[in-house]
Amino acid sequence: MRSFLLISIMCLMLGCAEEPQISDLVVQYQNPKIIKPFALNDENGEITTEKSLHDQWTLLFLGYTSCPDICPMTLVKLSQVYQQLEKDYPISVWFVSVDPQRDTPAKRQAYINYFNHEFKALSGPHAQLFPFVRDIGLIYAINNSNEQEYYVDHSASVALINPRGELAAIFKAKYTVNEIPLIDITTLVRDFKIIAI
Repeated sequence: MRSFLLISIMCLMLGCAEEPQISDLVVQYQNPKIIKPFALNDENGEITTEKSLHDQWTLLFLGYTSCPDICPMTLVKLSQVYQQLEKDYPISVWFVSVDPQRDTPAKRQAYINYFNHEFKALSGPHAQLFPFVRDIGLIYAINNSNEQEYYVDHSASVALINPRGELAAIFKAKYTVNEIPLIDITTLVRDFKIIAI
């Protein structure tokens, strides 16, 4: 009883507090996974490899420039996330197009610049793209349609790569009935700060 009372008094004096917990919308890897070597083309047509992931936190989102809803809405949210974090963290946002057939470097550059000039827009042939996407814990459906207009199914989640080039977490989209699945800005920023400690 005395020891309990003593601990209680010490907590009051020193300000004991529980460690903040991440939300249900994030999957954190206790043992972050090293990203395998890859080579994709950026919006300038230059090669980007796994080395470009080092020395910064990277938020990575899949999509395509013809996407009617999830992609533009998520990129708007990621732009707000970036603005809230960039002053305190070395951070980058990568938009990875899973529609290399239509999304040329010039098209990706024009698209990503609409949201944020600091973002990168990558893509590559499916033979390189698919293993990379799978390695970071996301998915998409390969589409080699001959039609000019078609949809590409892809993850709505955002992968977090740590400054050592390891997959640290997946921020899941929030699913609500009759609404588009999207990340929650406030939750993502809060969870990121807990993970980045």
